[in-house]
Amino acid sequence: MGGLFGPAAATALEDLPYEARGLLSGLFEQGYAVGYLLAAIFYRALVPTTSHGWRSLFWFGAGPPILIIIFRYMLPETNYFLVMKAEREAKLKAESGGEGQMKATGLRAFGREAGTALKRNWVLLVYMVIVMTGFNSCSHGSQDFYPTFLKNQVRMGATDVTVVTVVGQIGALIGATTIGFISTFSGRRLAMMTACILGGALIPAYTLPRNMSLVASAFFEQFFVGGVWGPIPIHLIELSPPALRTLIVGLTYQLGNLASSASATIQATIGEQYPLPPASGVKRFDYGKVIGIFMGAVWAFVFLFLFLGPEMSQDERQEDADAANHLEKLRKEGVSLAEIGASRAKTHGSEMHKVNTDEEKRAGVSSLEYPAAG
Repeated sequence: MGGLFGPAAATALEDLPYEARGLLSGLFEQGYAVGYLLAAIFYRALVPTTSHGWRSLFWFGAGPPILIIIFRYMLPETNYFLVMKAEREAKLKAESGGEGQMKATGLRAFGREAGTALKRNWVLLVYMVIVMTGFNSCSHGSQDFYPTFLKNQVRMGATDVTVVTVVGQIGALIGATTIGFISTFSGRRLAMMTACILGGALIPAYTLPRNMSLVASAFFEQFFVGGVWGPIPIHLIELSPPALRTLIVGLTYQLGNLASSASATIQATIGEQYPLPPASGVKRFDYGKVIGIFMGAVWAFVFLFLFLGPEMSQDERQEDADAANHLEKLRKEGVSLAEIGASRAKTHGSEMHKVNTDEEKRAGVSSLEYPAAG
């Protein structure tokens, strides 16, 4: 499951026109919300009604991945990937002077590109992991204990818990798509920071009521939980070095997920300070208060690191949009993706040659102006 996110994000988003990427980034990300929504429905349908309890849900969930494997097997590679592959092969062919040599040096060339990208961007990668820790904690902190809060503290029945959960995930789906779309015009960070502020403001409404008004609270809180996630897939892609795009997006996401796995333990530890009388012999704590404390800290954490972090400039966005439009124009004119890649390899080779020549000239001038001593 962890290996799917990076390639899936790249496959879904990198061929899109720039103007559509924010909107569809949110829709892509909230496949999570749709899955959570379906899990809540099937939990209600299977767990209380079958003799195997929660195991029935896991057995049922083993089926859909088979359909995903078939679908992904039939799906073609993206145009962006095929052009990048053709460009790399053209560079290798020019350097090695033969097809056999090209195959032998291909892996080494990728290793060099990957090593260079990691050396130049390691601080950015650490930042991305820290940010994704906050984002994953936002989801886990607002959702993991919430059904328990509804059952054990608000005293809702199984059907009402399912209704609140489903409505919350519908809110997440709408919020991610909406704020993802807004991020195209406002900028990724500003859209996400706004979601942090509004999500934090809704914490009391999400944890204090003890009746079905929590349906509305869950919708709007999850609207902003999903909303802050909406621009993330495309934001990670835009920050990542092109040579390592799918690796970095998936790796930073899952390392953040790993770090955030402590969320439930942290909440349980906080809960020890706010115990409630046992119900039916089961120990419990003030789940609403604990969720509120934890989410307040998480919203502030995410806001801070988004505020401090980078994003693509307006010039870089325009350059990216122009490149995507130019690629699509060439493709419609009948130019093959291999030809586009080969052309880019020649262009980049000429640019690098010019840069190296300029550096040599500057070095020559410098040695004339500052001759070596003695």
